[in-house]
Amino acid sequence: MKFQNNISSKLPKAGTSIFAIMSQMANEHNALNMSQGFPDFPISETLIDLVHKYMKKGFNQYAPMPGILPLREAIAEKIYNTYKIQYHPETEITLTAGATQGIFTAISAFIKEDDEVIILEPAYDSYVPAVKLQGGIPISVKLKEPHYSIDWNEVTKTITHRTKMIIINSPHNPTGSVIKKEDLEKLEALTRNTDILVLSDEVYEHIIFDNKRHESVCYYPKLCERSIILYSFGKTFHATGWKTGYCLAPENLMREFRKAHQFVVFACNTPIQYALTDFLKDENNYMHINQMYQKKRDYFLELIKPSRFKAVPCFGTYFQLLDYSDISNEKEMQFAERLTKEYGIAAIPISVFYNKEVNNKVLRFCFAKTDETLQKAAEKLCKI
Repeated sequence: MKFQNNISSKLPKAGTSIFAIMSQMANEHNALNMSQGFPDFPISETLIDLVHKYMKKGFNQYAPMPGILPLREAIAEKIYNTYKIQYHPETEITLTAGATQGIFTAISAFIKEDDEVIILEPAYDSYVPAVKLQGGIPISVKLKEPHYSIDWNEVTKTITHRTKMIIINSPHNPTGSVIKKEDLEKLEALTRNTDILVLSDEVYEHIIFDNKRHESVCYYPKLCERSIILYSFGKTFHATGWKTGYCLAPENLMREFRKAHQFVVFACNTPIQYALTDFLKDENNYMHINQMYQKKRDYFLELIKPSRFKAVPCFGTYFQLLDYSDISNEKEMQFAERLTKEYGIAAIPISVFYNKEVNNKVLRFCFAKTDETLQKAAEKLCKI
């Protein structure tokens, strides 16, 4: 029996996630799934053995709300070794059930009704709904094509007395672009003497190419004072299904973050936290994965050279944008659907990551795949 009362949706325009839609379509048509961002190769056997070890040892009950202290201490050491900044493990680091939960929690903790949040588009699809659910107002600023760089003049124009937060993401999903030193210097200057917070989504911190440095807000002390930073073990260790990440923030901000966090998930997976504590002790487990992914990117691009697709430069993440303007005038969603049904390969249309309709004729392909999968994908793409 249906409940007959009228329900006023808080997200009236939100439907099923594009990742779920394209993955389901790929399954229905037996297509290669290059849409959703997950690796199709095994994760470390050592890491699996460590999780099993701690499960067998009985570490299967609730962890402390902020995460187990040994892991927070290991994270603090990792961050210091990488960025030369010290976060206090007891008061400034919290484990999250993936970065998406951390993003939602951060927005929930700080955004009130009618607060404005500046979002750079195309943007990861969880930002806008999280803002709207809190009664906040997403303010969209388009990244400049073709390299998806930040137009700081446009960002400056959108700032008002109601601006509460700016969300940045680098390496950038879905485009593969990366923030430069000058970008964070401009952001630092723009937010100086304001109460604007920065939410920095850095889940692909270790997947950056061509000898570029990941420009984390951690390198910029004045930005760190106002920043909540999100990271993902799932991305770094190829274990997206584990949904384990962490948040960094100065103590005054983390205090508010944890107030919301405890009522969203309370605590995260216990044996995985103990396993990660041991695994982080060896920097080789994460410091060189960029080399592996750059080889995959380069291999994929070499394989599709004979195709009619044009590659958009990708400097980070494990996503490659391909321009199909020489192939079809169809809108991106239509072309993505036809690609899945007729050619057996699923990708994500970039248009879904914008607030307003665009049609740049660009699709996103995930290259976090085995060589065999990349070969099959290229074979299909080269036939189009």
